[in-house]
Amino acid sequence: MKTLDVRTDPRGVVHVALNTPEKRNVLSPAMIAELTDLARGIGQQARAVVLSGAGPVFCAGGDLDWMRAQMQAGRAQRLAEARKLADMLHALNTLPAPLIGRLHGGAFGGGIGLACVCDVAIAAEGTKFCFSETRLGIIPATIGPYVLARMGEGNARRVFMSARVFEAAEAERLGLVARVLPADALDAAVEAEVAPYLSTAPGAVAEAKRLARALGPRIDAGVIEDSVRRLADIWEGEEARHGISAFLEKRKPDWG
Repeated sequence: MKTLDVRTDPRGVVHVALNTPEKRNVLSPAMIAELTDLARGIGQQARAVVLSGAGPVFCAGGDLDWMRAQMQAGRAQRLAEARKLADMLHALNTLPAPLIGRLHGGAFGGGIGLACVCDVAIAAEGTKFCFSETRLGIIPATIGPYVLARMGEGNARRVFMSARVFEAAEAERLGLVARVLPADALDAAVEAEVAPYLSTAPGAVAEAKRLARALGPRIDAGVIEDSVRRLADIWEGEEARHGISAFLEKRKPDWG
């Protein structure tokens, strides 16, 4: 794979690292496609999956060059591209094996979406979080259903719209991550999350995870398609065009 580093250890634990550190592991079209294919190919034979990021940052969110391309695209293309992002999140969210997130450095925009489709996410002290979309004139649309499922509406509304950078300790209080630890304790904490699954029946784990999703907030085809439409809609607006252009040109947008 071009954007992921994937290995399976002798226990059947799959380790997946976002592996474009020179780009801060942004969700490029190639990474979106590879994550989707990987998630669809991992069955319940995997005892657990650990998702991490290479380099100094877990994931800096969406690829702005990709977003800029949407400004020039037609409606059908915008919908198709938004749907690819939604399909990736859905594939990871419905992974039959438990998914454990190892976060460090920063998780922004779509990077928070990745954390929210994990069954448990653990963050290193000093990790920064931000729903940065509204600063660019867009919205956290396709990640929205998973964010609200993880954090609840009340907690989400504290950070979902403001584009405010917040620290790992606040992310823990908001329910976004389960634990915050010193960076040198992160691997041991991830291993402690993995270890119980080595003594459980993989099929039963997969069914229990399906049950948890069924009993939790509804994220069905209709909800996902609505998030796709909302993202395509916002890409068509003047604020998105102006905000993304301002960011790429390293100038302030009109609103800030």
